[in-house]
Amino acid sequence: MRVSPLKLMTVAAVVAMGAATVPVPAAEPTAVGLWEQVDESSGKAESWFKITERSGVYVGNIVKIFFKPGEDENWVCDKCEGSEKGAPVLGLALIKGMQRNGLTYENGTIMDPRDGSVYRALMKLSPDGQKLEVRGYLGISLFGRSQVWKRLPDNALGPQARPAAQKKQ
Repeated sequence: MRVSPLKLMTVAAVVAMGAATVPVPAAEPTAVGLWEQVDESSGKAESWFKITERSGVYVGNIVKIFFKPGEDENWVCDKCEGSEKGAPVLGLALIKGMQRNGLTYENGTIMDPRDGSVYRALMKLSPDGQKLEVRGYLGISLFGRSQVWKRLPDNALGPQARPAAQKKQ
């Protein structure tokens, strides 16, 4: 039985259109983006973090700090170690080395710029991608502290704003 080229093209077109209408599952959300960290006691924003991914490793830089009246707006990390000692806190990578495992990020660290302490860290992203639980701990994750950060729109910093660590001098 011989099939005409016209019938063959018609069948191919119908199959192609059918494949195009099959729903493709949405990609799982990622922690990459802009996040707001809020003071737990006052409920006011303290800082914004930008989480980026490079070669499967996630890093979180502090990109905006909401200073309280009287606080030093030129805050440097006096108690940090290595190349970060004396560096401006704005722009520092406080979250380092996180590796993704579905909605969980693990095997990384988080630094407290107030005292230079470095803790092991875990992050867990909500299924809708709008909340990020960030946990710093010593030893095992049972002995630690968590905060829930809220996702901000990527353009919240403004069109020309970039993280301080990337600004040209």
